[in-house]
Amino acid sequence: MASVKFTPHLKRFFPDLQEIDIEANTVADVVQAADARWDGIADYVVDEQGRLRKHVNIFVDGELIYDKETLSDKVNENSKIFIMQALSGG
Repeated sequence: MASVKFTPHLKRFFPDLQEIDIEANTVADVVQAADARWDGIADYVVDEQGRLRKHVNIFVDGELIYDKETLSDKVNENSKIFIMQALSGG
């Protein structure tokens, strides 16, 4: 199963959020499975059309995902996925 780690910032909304293993074929599957575990977490990751929110980045095996529209990037059972908030400021 793919290992999924989340930005610590989401812990204020989901206090029991932790690294988990998820069976998935795509990044969209990962988001869907995480939302089944922590109801509402998908709302912080994707918009109403299922597109990646501008302030969120997802990395699969150290690489930024390519498909931010449908999250079709492939994951496998050994993938390491990190979902994080993009930082901005001046």
